[in-house]
Amino acid sequence: MDIKDLLIKDAMIMDLQATTKKAAIDEMVQKMYDAGRISDIDVYKEGILNRESQTSTGLGDGIAMPHAKNSAVKEATVLFAKSNSGVDYESLDGQPTYLFFMIAAPEGANDTHLQALAALSRLLIDPDFVAKLKSAETPDQVQATFDEAEKAKEAEEKAEAAQEAAASATNSDRRYIVAVTACPTGIAHTYMAEDSLKKKAKEMGVDIKVETNGSEGIKHRLTAEDIARADGVIVAADKKVEMNRFNGKELVNRPVSDGIRKPEELINLALSGTAPIYHGSGEASTSEDKSDNGTVGQRIYKDLMNGVSHMLPFVIGGGIMIALSFMIDQFIGVPHSELANLGNYNQAASWFNQIGSAAFGFMLPVLAGFIASSIADRPGLIAGFAAGALANSGGAGFLGALIGGFIAGYVIIFLKKIFKNLPKSLEGIKTILFYPFFGLLITGFLMLLVNVPMKAINDGLNGFLTGLSGSNAILLGALLGGMMAVDLGGPINKAAYVFGTATLASSVAQGGSIVMAAVMAGGMVPPLAIFVATRLFKNKFEQSQVDAGLTNIVMGLSFVTEGAIPFAAADPIRVIPSFVVGSALAGGLVGAFGIKLLAPHGGIFVVLLLSHPLLYLLFIAIGAIVSGIIYGLIKKPVAK
Repeated sequence: MDIKDLLIKDAMIMDLQATTKKAAIDEMVQKMYDAGRISDIDVYKEGILNRESQTSTGLGDGIAMPHAKNSAVKEATVLFAKSNSGVDYESLDGQPTYLFFMIAAPEGANDTHLQALAALSRLLIDPDFVAKLKSAETPDQVQATFDEAEKAKEAEEKAEAAQEAAASATNSDRRYIVAVTACPTGIAHTYMAEDSLKKKAKEMGVDIKVETNGSEGIKHRLTAEDIARADGVIVAADKKVEMNRFNGKELVNRPVSDGIRKPEELINLALSGTAPIYHGSGEASTSEDKSDNGTVGQRIYKDLMNGVSHMLPFVIGGGIMIALSFMIDQFIGVPHSELANLGNYNQAASWFNQIGSAAFGFMLPVLAGFIASSIADRPGLIAGFAAGALANSGGAGFLGALIGGFIAGYVIIFLKKIFKNLPKSLEGIKTILFYPFFGLLITGFLMLLVNVPMKAINDGLNGFLTGLSGSNAILLGALLGGMMAVDLGGPINKAAYVFGTATLASSVAQGGSIVMAAVMAGGMVPPLAIFVATRLFKNKFEQSQVDAGLTNIVMGLSFVTEGAIPFAAADPIRVIPSFVVGSALAGGLVGAFGIKLLAPHGGIFVVLLLSHPLLYLLFIAIGAIVSGIIYGLIKKPVAK
């Protein structure tokens, strides 16, 4: 991709006036609009802010690359901006930012913005190139700098390819290493580390091949011949990469940032003969992403969310299909004596029920299977699936499957340690025989033991939920509703949502789950509260925020709690408590009136699957109004 085709002169700012991150984004977005590249300032800006809420796009070394891909973009564009005095952009290195590349891509752009980020990252690793951009005074000079750099990059890549081919053909005596670079988003750091390692290796007279696991997929994949020939391996990654192929090689495993900032150190260590030997099927394979594991709590959360994220499509799709079967039977009619067969009585309803039940039946095995695979990689799948199925058949339910997933994962880790010293001739049979058989054997018998207490707990919980009324329902509804607003899509929000979905399976026959209804009500309140606040207290918000309040109507009605994140991130001390009050109120009211929901998601689009639709919408409105008024009253007026 030619960056110069996206860098248009009309979308350049050669002297950015802003001194803060917010003002810089406003100035650049306005320029993008003035240049006719976007149709809606608020929609595009919302995309920029959503990306910034994940992690700052200020990469460090005075460079930032904010980007968004949404319906407001008319044509793929890279806006260049230069600040002479520097902007406090909350960069990863804490230093001021001088060069900005704001990337805009239309929704159907085939990941144009990601490709542009990758191409830019490769160029920005060169300090001479960055220095020329900082000294550029006109748009023509910026474009000329990119032209020159891209031509030099193409020539360099051709020379490297020829050198690699020649070295491979002649079996060169030069030292040779292989590397893998990867970052969680697969964008800038992946490619910056690649270029940094290549550049330093060239200076040191070392041949290198770098595989990138980035936004464009795996590029320059290392072959078995590459790995066999290599004198050492470097993995500069902040996420999981394929590691077992490096079995028996000296391997340096570091964060991707070290690949950018410490390439010489990594190369020297890889060639020193003192780097650790990697064992592809032993203990080392369980720690291949240590740089990204964090604390024990973070690892447990990551493993749990891996199971939940794979489970939810089965819950949502299957749950709605089952709910529709009840609606169809209610619409066609079922004799009072056959109410026990509601959802299966009429043929049309039965079809929906069969399909939904088939998907719903995978919920617990998928949950446990992918928890186990997150812990122990692919060998954990069979033991995890079996643990989930046994929890299902043994009555242990969601909690039993959750525990079973962790048991299965750590059983496989235990087996890897037991079998790590097997003869090399038996390496291949471990994965296809030993891990499946012994993993299933040990996990299965452990689950038979676990199911006994977990069934008792699950039965007690189901009985409690089924009989919810009065103060119990009010308190539980308020608690779960409030949890949905605490971190707006974070761990606490996810915990409440997962608990709600877990109650659906056992409540379908009773017409739905009060818990799920309270959870969804609590999650719908925060975005709607933003709308209320921006309407009633316009003088306390900037015009862009007032306009953004309108988009939160759709998000709130669709049960997309995350729509309120930009406001919460800007003023969490006032916003979050306001949200929690209204969400807890809505959840408590839902519990008090025993409103049941058959669907695990959908917001207003599944309102007919509620036992009391109008009352439910009223309670959500009450919660949103209360939250909106509290937020508006305690918010400081915007500076004029």
